[in-house]
Amino acid sequence: MSKIPADYLPPKELWAEYTAPAEFKQFASGQWNIAEELLDRHVKEGRGDNVAILFGDQKITYKELLAMSNKFANVLTKQGIGAQDRVGLRLTNMPEAVAINFGIMKCGAIPVPISPLWAKEEVAFVCNNAEFAAFAVSFPLMAAVEEARHEFEFPTKIIVVGGKPEDWEAKKCISFGKEMAAASDQFTNVKLSADDIGVVLFTSGTTGQPKGCVHFVKEVLIESNLVNKYVWKIAPGEVLGGSAPVSFAAGYGTFCMIPFAGGGAISLLPKFTPDDMMSTIVKHKVTVVTGLPTAYRKLLEMPNFNDYDISCVRMYTTGGDALTGKTLAMWQAKTGKPIWEGLGGTEMMHLVTSNTMSDIPMPDSIGRALPGFEIKVVREDGTTAGPGEVGSMLIKGPTATLYWKPYIQDNKLLKTMKKGIKDGYNMMGDAVMMDKDGFIFFQAREDDMIKSSGFRLAPSEIEDAILRHKAVRDNAVVGIPDEVLGQKVVAMVELEPGHTASQELANDVIKSTMDVLGMYKLPREVVFMESIPRTPTGKILKKVLRKDYPEYPTKYVPKVK
Repeated sequence: MSKIPADYLPPKELWAEYTAPAEFKQFASGQWNIAEELLDRHVKEGRGDNVAILFGDQKITYKELLAMSNKFANVLTKQGIGAQDRVGLRLTNMPEAVAINFGIMKCGAIPVPISPLWAKEEVAFVCNNAEFAAFAVSFPLMAAVEEARHEFEFPTKIIVVGGKPEDWEAKKCISFGKEMAAASDQFTNVKLSADDIGVVLFTSGTTGQPKGCVHFVKEVLIESNLVNKYVWKIAPGEVLGGSAPVSFAAGYGTFCMIPFAGGGAISLLPKFTPDDMMSTIVKHKVTVVTGLPTAYRKLLEMPNFNDYDISCVRMYTTGGDALTGKTLAMWQAKTGKPIWEGLGGTEMMHLVTSNTMSDIPMPDSIGRALPGFEIKVVREDGTTAGPGEVGSMLIKGPTATLYWKPYIQDNKLLKTMKKGIKDGYNMMGDAVMMDKDGFIFFQAREDDMIKSSGFRLAPSEIEDAILRHKAVRDNAVVGIPDEVLGQKVVAMVELEPGHTASQELANDVIKSTMDVLGMYKLPREVVFMESIPRTPTGKILKKVLRKDYPEYPTKYVPKVK
């Protein structure tokens, strides 16, 4: 077994406290193989003929997925890959991606999924930072890898899925198809300690270089079982569908681990378009849909929405960005079913809260803490905030923030950990409010909170109020430095088709919020934009909005009484 150098992890005195829920406490110690628990177990228990993956017209059973995964484990072993070696995944949404992930786990290596959207610089950084022993890449995603390859600092074996074997062999790469054809479908799983590393997930890198987040075997097994049991409740015969990339953070947990805890199936969509999403739901008889709020909003805009019979769906879930009460109400009116919102993070591996912890979703809430997680809200001085009071969210549970290689870049991540762990709790950097019943309401990233005239304002509250206006398609509220106010509240507004920016419309938009917002919360300026900039995962790029603010040509000062 490869030993992880001590300085690749922070000193233990900086670690948050890990707590295991009693019902999954068996995973907190002992020897385990993750693939054995999520995949092999179902075949051994007689569910080998159950469908595991639906992809277009393909149906992959658990028995077939197990054989594919065993083959890939043998491919890696042949290349000298073993326990705790890091193996990168840059794969499109396809059955092979899931088999590759389980194959990595079978030989005790560590999967490191990376975004298919990253360019050469990010690819090279993560490959070197994680020290990839091997790198599985889909043929359509090879361009950035080939560009970055000369910057790789380690002898990384590149395994290409798709294309002509002879072409890749000429470039000193390994053909996935050729090696799989020759590999045995039998493999003896390598067991790891519960405290060995199970997966390393990298953040998106929108605020700097991507950060590697370490999650142990115990975390992967507990979180997979926990989220499945209390959020999606996927059982044999059920199908989870969506379009998140399987080789990046949230999509990885969603489609490569969690549904398999319950023995259900996944429906893989190569790329999101509203029509493809709807037709795939119908074709694969998807029972649980997960998607970003932006995806739901795009589906609602479909003129032919009602042409699709989606009665097979029993549950819709979301996360990653604010859903808004407006979207929830529109979706429920359209389908007769709510959207259940939750909050997670790459640092915590996946979900930590969900509205599924109550009988009906609380509008505008990210729900309650999942079992095993303890959440508290604190003021700036560290004292506990009261119900309805905005403060910083602290979390303790079966997953925790733990950064890979914290000593690089002048101990940057070590400093982040020192700031981000408090009394055994993970400080998530989120400003939230918790009511007396434990429902949590996301307000903003703490960096995005606005301090104006001595008041601490939550952009989400103002955004929700603006979004109610019939002319508003999307909006973002930011704080802009101001000599008098400290920060002034500025609303960036994207209009619905058929509406034109004007002083009169700016007045009307802000006037419409006055029945729900105090005067001190009202935006001092309105900027109409063609579109609100968002990340590929749907998060508003507020840092970009603040940076580009001086360049916006037309700023309306609302005139309201």
